[in-house]
Amino acid sequence: MLSREALDKVDRALTKYPPDQKQSAVLAALVIAQEEKGHLSTEVMDFVAHYLGMPPVAVYEVATFYTMFDCTPAGANKLCVCTNLPCALRGSVAALEHLKQRLGVELNETTPDGKFTLREGECFGACGDAPVMLHNNKRMLSFMTPDRIDQLLAELSK
Repeated sequence: MLSREALDKVDRALTKYPPDQKQSAVLAALVIAQEEKGHLSTEVMDFVAHYLGMPPVAVYEVATFYTMFDCTPAGANKLCVCTNLPCALRGSVAALEHLKQRLGVELNETTPDGKFTLREGECFGACGDAPVMLHNNKRMLSFMTPDRIDQLLAELSK
């Protein structure tokens, strides 16, 4: 289900925890699996559960709780907008509406061309840079006004 390289990464993550606490590496294992497979299908989550000796439902709970995990295929560019109070007070709701209009999708939808998926996220810990977005779980984007969003979309559309 996962490549030998991915399993080696999971095994390295497992060394950080006591041997009888393999489930502690579930976040790391899910990140590795999603990076390799693109999203976390039920089959992938079942494999991770078996590999870590956990009940599948415990893995599903983790995968569906965190917005960084995709249980269905996402677009090439996943844009996650923080809408917690500090970001909302500084324009994230307007930024989200602007994105919906520009992309022609609602939250948790992907554009027909597969380029963009729009998600809502919890606090990213950068309230002073609000409104904040996260691109593909790795790139933090600050002060996301409609103009900056338009620049970003132009950049990502190339």
